[in-house]
Amino acid sequence: MQFEWSVPVVRDRVVQTALRNVMEPIFERDFAAQSYGFRPGRGAKEALRRVEELLKGANHWVVDADIKGYFDSIPHHKLMEKVAIKISDGRVLKLIESYLKAGVFEVCKGWEATEEGTPQGGVISPLLANIYLDDLDWQIAKAGLQMVRYADDFVILSRTEQEAQRALTLVNDWMQQAELKLHPQKTKIVDATQRGGFEFLGYHFERGQKWPRKKSLTKFKDTVRAKTRRTAGRSLAVVIGSLNPTLRGWFEYFKHSRRWTFRALDGWIRRRLRSLLRKQQKRRGMAGVRGEDQRRWPNAFFADHGLFGLQRAYETVRQSSRR
Repeated sequence: MQFEWSVPVVRDRVVQTALRNVMEPIFERDFAAQSYGFRPGRGAKEALRRVEELLKGANHWVVDADIKGYFDSIPHHKLMEKVAIKISDGRVLKLIESYLKAGVFEVCKGWEATEEGTPQGGVISPLLANIYLDDLDWQIAKAGLQMVRYADDFVILSRTEQEAQRALTLVNDWMQQAELKLHPQKTKIVDATQRGGFEFLGYHFERGQKWPRKKSLTKFKDTVRAKTRRTAGRSLAVVIGSLNPTLRGWFEYFKHSRRWTFRALDGWIRRRLRSLLRKQQKRRGMAGVRGEDQRRWPNAFFADHGLFGLQRAYETVRQSSRR
């Protein structure tokens, strides 16, 4: 097994942060409105809100695009040309280029120079990535098309299939001159009103609804499993105390999902906690005891012990929105 590191040391992170603080205002004022990733006052929630607005406006033909290995593929010479348009200080340009070419450390091989891409974990990398894609943002906007981009993840929403095809052609042409590639299997045009839909920023959009995509659910469940292991030997109070911040944070991001998402997850989480309690009482395994467990430890039992309820939180949000 081989391991690679390209994460900057503390000194470099301090310098990169200072560099970003100088560069960001210069480029930020001219970035296109449809770019939401790693920008002041913008984020994933704003990007998702814009997608919802466009879908409700009958823009349901979607170019679901994926740039193949974007952060590892940005050509340095073209990126530096774009940076040099607004940064004329040769010392600053040389410093940026030195970070780009800092290389990676690989066990058994040592340091290897990088000829393309931005450093993984680099403080300045997201800004450089936005700078490189800014031309694409403006080309799509000038063509009268509606794009929502978060870093290298973007969708273009159109009213017709023909318009979506035109958008994909524009993107393909731009990628070719930018020396980047769209992932052939992951880039597609879909009708969001039909079965299948599309995925963006952790959500799955389909037929007027949205819910967490499979990878988001898998990651969430893996985190919950790690915190509710039957063999950990921790009390229920400690487990719930560890679990609640995860549940609250996850709900805050996915609270606009369809209703039954939360009911199903609540049930699954309580089953894990009942299994943990059964183990602590040295009772038998899962088979044939679910009804018995629910009588011994009903849903209200966990609510009384302070477990954050996803369904209850969802209903609270719904009631607030009605008011």
